[in-house]
Amino acid sequence: MESVAEPPGQGPLTGVRVVELAGIGPGPFAAMLLADLGADVVRVERPAGGLGIAPEKDLTNRNKRSVAVDLKSPGGTAAVLGLVERADILIEGYRPGVAERLGVGPEDCLARNPRLVYGRMTGWGQEGPLAQRAGHDLGYIAVTGTLGMIGKADEPPAVPVNLVGDYAGGSLYLVVGVLAALQHARATGTGQVVDAAIVDGAAHLASMIHGMAAAGVWQDRRGVNLLDGGAPFYGNYATSDGGYMAVGALEPQFYAEFAELLGLGEAAAAREDFGRWEELREAVAARFRTRTRAEWTEVFQDSDACVAPVLSMREAPDHPHLAARGTFVEHAGLTQPAPAPRFSATPTRVRTAPALPGADTEEVARDWDVPHLVAEPS
Repeated sequence: MESVAEPPGQGPLTGVRVVELAGIGPGPFAAMLLADLGADVVRVERPAGGLGIAPEKDLTNRNKRSVAVDLKSPGGTAAVLGLVERADILIEGYRPGVAERLGVGPEDCLARNPRLVYGRMTGWGQEGPLAQRAGHDLGYIAVTGTLGMIGKADEPPAVPVNLVGDYAGGSLYLVVGVLAALQHARATGTGQVVDAAIVDGAAHLASMIHGMAAAGVWQDRRGVNLLDGGAPFYGNYATSDGGYMAVGALEPQFYAEFAELLGLGEAAAAREDFGRWEELREAVAARFRTRTRAEWTEVFQDSDACVAPVLSMREAPDHPHLAARGTFVEHAGLTQPAPAPRFSATPTRVRTAPALPGADTEEVARDWDVPHLVAEPS
């Protein structure tokens, strides 16, 4: 497996140092995003090794370096605090109170580095009745009302993988938070704690929908609204070969083009009559069932009808538009999403393969000037 071939630092966060206390899910993804943007991210692993999938395949650890430290030993705590002294940001995803018991909580870290941004990633947050309870993405988005919006009206809510909670409501809000706090720390010399809770982020994601509900243009039930599959011109339809086409023909001009290319005929007029929407849905479905996904893709590809084929993860990298943009890249034998977003002056790229647990301990000890890191088990 590929080792670090060049010093970290390509992208707008070049020069920013991040300590990531190893965990799973949204914390590592947030740290990966910072690493993709050019930060020097050091992931602190337990001596026993990584968590979850095979470390050489764990894309959330790309562009990082890894050190092995036993945080349950006095020497381990001192080693991490040595890194903290030289860091701009720390990210941890423990249950509330665990970092404090290990001697690397906010009070200990900010005492060593008052400019530190201390990012905390949890599902329930640092306080509240459920703060100490175990949980997963699905439960977090369930209580916020977000999960209840997703799916068909006559079926249980759909399970949206763990993208809505862990990564959208969790990781991305943590990254926004620590970067905002970093700006404040650089302007004032004062660090702070960023409490990123998935329940907060998942609720915040639905701000527009709450506004629509307040305005009386969104019903508080799924499968009956404009953007949740209730509208026959905004949804997914099966093709003759078992594939699917995604239809998003919301605006009248786009719908007109969609109806013409689909061959809806007189049925297209049902758009203007809510009472005929089921009739329109059946007509649209019947038309899509007459051809394969590839055939319909060719019909709509040069139009503004807002129709696209539903591709699998393995198919997506070969889509002509994504291939032209380089949305996916291959690095160290792994096909993976390229860093996003893009920057004109400070471009980013996948620089290194996923960091193997503890593989960079000596290098980080030298680069960060924390020599006692190498005394820890690796």
